[in-house]
Amino acid sequence: MFDASPMATADTRAVHAGRDDLAALGVHVPPIDLSTTNPLPSVDAGGDAYELLATGGPLSPGHTPVYQRLWNPTVARFETALAELEHTGAAVAFASGMAALTATLLAATRDGQRHIVAVRPLYGGTDHVLATGLLGTEVTWAHADQVAHAVRPDTALVIVETPANPTLDLVDIAALATAAGDVPLLVDNTVATPVLQQPARHGAALVLHSATKSIGGHGDVLAGVVACDEPWATRLRQVRALTGAILHPLGGYLLHRGLQTLPVRVRAQQAGAQKIAAWLAAHPAVTAVHHPGSTDPHGLVGRQMSGTGSLLAFELRGGAPAAEAVAGACRLITHAVSLGGVDTLIQHPASLTHRPVAGDAKPAAALLRISVGLEDPEDLCDDLAQALASVTG
Repeated sequence: MFDASPMATADTRAVHAGRDDLAALGVHVPPIDLSTTNPLPSVDAGGDAYELLATGGPLSPGHTPVYQRLWNPTVARFETALAELEHTGAAVAFASGMAALTATLLAATRDGQRHIVAVRPLYGGTDHVLATGLLGTEVTWAHADQVAHAVRPDTALVIVETPANPTLDLVDIAALATAAGDVPLLVDNTVATPVLQQPARHGAALVLHSATKSIGGHGDVLAGVVACDEPWATRLRQVRALTGAILHPLGGYLLHRGLQTLPVRVRAQQAGAQKIAAWLAAHPAVTAVHHPGSTDPHGLVGRQMSGTGSLLAFELRGGAPAAEAVAGACRLITHAVSLGGVDTLIQHPASLTHRPVAGDAKPAAALLRISVGLEDPEDLCDDLAQALASVTG
């Protein structure tokens, strides 16, 4: 049986978390339960279970799951494992990262407090949903050192992403949690992953992941997850049950499997990103490289983050036309959105993921973002060299 003691390393937790009952079941690989409905032992028992799950309660021993929209054991295994890695009491998985964010906003504002304080830069989808006010929220954009002054009596949530997408800006989570005071802090931990950073240990109430990215790691599952304590999980499960945003069981299985190799993948991709960042910094066509290894004025790498991660960005002489040309000229590196997968991707955030972002907060037109995969870094540098030759002659 897995002992989730504080002494267990991330590697051990990643392999064993959520699997402690497999031996008793007589299996070695977690089962996939695809049932959309479940037999009810009686009308009363079914009704009690339905009420419990529809109001966000965890499934209690002896209760039937009733219906997949309310709860699924395969998804629950992944949630248990992710909570182990993030050092939280619970986690709630959703059909996408944006579904997870939406549920969090709905859960945070259900008591009438509608104000959100958000620290830019954020993932473009997060920025977009806040800027539109689609969910009835009002947003105040603030720099990290302005959060304490931006918080109001009706503030429901403070939101930050660190490292930020796409410029890899780092924010001191503990300092931000102090500035937020009694207001819950949501940290998007997608880029760092729980291998390199556990925001709850620094004061975050909610830790958001687009699990589509590094946690899945292979570009074949769409999902989101929020790690938190049990009271927050109850609120999130209620929203999920009522909106139908639960993760599909097959997705839960793939993500749970992805956690087993997450530490190994993150470290290998990180090593490649460090080599590529150094190579780009020396290239005459590149005017700036954004990478936690080179841009960390507050010394957060080694204190808050245990590494620099697999994402980097760089800016080119020649602006948007040069960036467009380089992205299109890559042969080994795939021109596509997303990040955290086993293959390397390049994209132009200002035109794609951050296209809806307000002009004064939009990434530079000359900026390209690279998500480094598991290829040989020398091969990736060779590909970038021939792509950059298209704008340098």
